Amino acid sequence: MAIGLIALLDDIAAFSKVAAASLDDVASQAARAGVKAAGVVIDDAAVTPRYMTGLPALREIPIILKIARGSLFNKLVILLPALLVLSAIAPFLLTPLLMLGGAYLCYEGTEKVFEALFPHKARAHEAELKPVAPNAQTLEDRKVASAIKTDFILSAEIMVITLTSITEGGVWIRGIVLAVVAIGITVAVYGVVALIVKADDAGLALAKTQSRSALGSVARAFGAGLVRGMPVFLLALSIVGTAAMIWVGGGIIVHGLEEYGFTTLGHTIHDAAVAARNATPALSGMAEWTVSAAGAGIVGLFLGALLIPLTGYVIAPTWKIVSSPFAGKATAT
Repeated sequence: MAIGLIALLDDIAAFSKVAAASLDDVASQAARAGVKAAGVVIDDAAVTPRYMTGLPALREIPIILKIARGSLFNKLVILLPALLVLSAIAPFLLTPLLMLGGAYLCYEGTEKVFEALFPHKARAHEAELKPVAPNAQTLEDRKVASAIKTDFILSAEIMVITLTSITEGGVWIRGIVLAVVAIGITVAVYGVVALIVKADDAGLALAKTQSRSALGSVARAFGAGLVRGMPVFLLALSIVGTAAMIWVGGGIIVHGLEEYGFTTLGHTIHDAAVAARNATPALSGMAEWTVSAAGAGIVGLFLGALLIPLTGYVIAPTWKIVSSPFAGKATAT
């Protein structure tokens, strides 16, 4: 009996080692995938606060929670099983889907640059693309629905990037890694969004502190600085998010083309990055990354500039023609 117990304990110990190794593998692959999706995550955090404009302060956190729940539903209920099935039966479609998402990021990022450079033209362009909102919904419902729709596209890109970054393990490991990344990124993004949205309220409360002590003076000064600094921070976050969209999208397109044998563009960017690294030994890593990101960004800007008129004059009118019969039926009912 003692020998049997020792054998059982040995089996348990071996199983525990395997489980620990599997968990470590999941954690490491989730971390790598999260880093690769960082550009999309930054943009997600930069985009979401704009949906809070024009809404009462008391509704901001409940709305963020609604969007976060919708984001988790997008990732865990829709995208995760769909991508696992797709990777099992048609893995060749993952790269085109990834490139399609990359093209969307290039389009969105370049459109933001276009809006910053030509605000009046950009508003006219957006007016042509966006239908008039139906009057049956409240402002809050429309904003939440719009945010969740945007989140679905960004979440799809995050999940596809994650899936293509998983190099080891079977379907269960891939599923667990996807779930870990989905939950971790959602909590991180919407936690940061909540802090950003409420930072000005916290600053205003601190600035109104009535205490005459030294600590009260520090609190008032910090609060006033927070109130003044948040618009600058949000602007910087928006710029970083836009840049991240463009260079991440461009990088996805470049790597996708390489997978299909079109390697010239990727090799050109790589050679330029290596040359920058060799020219600046003290800052070799930063120089190489900067040139690589800049090269991908140029590709992203070029593709986005092509997609803006294509969307405005071909895709949007075609979609309007295709969807108008369904819109008419919905109105009639």
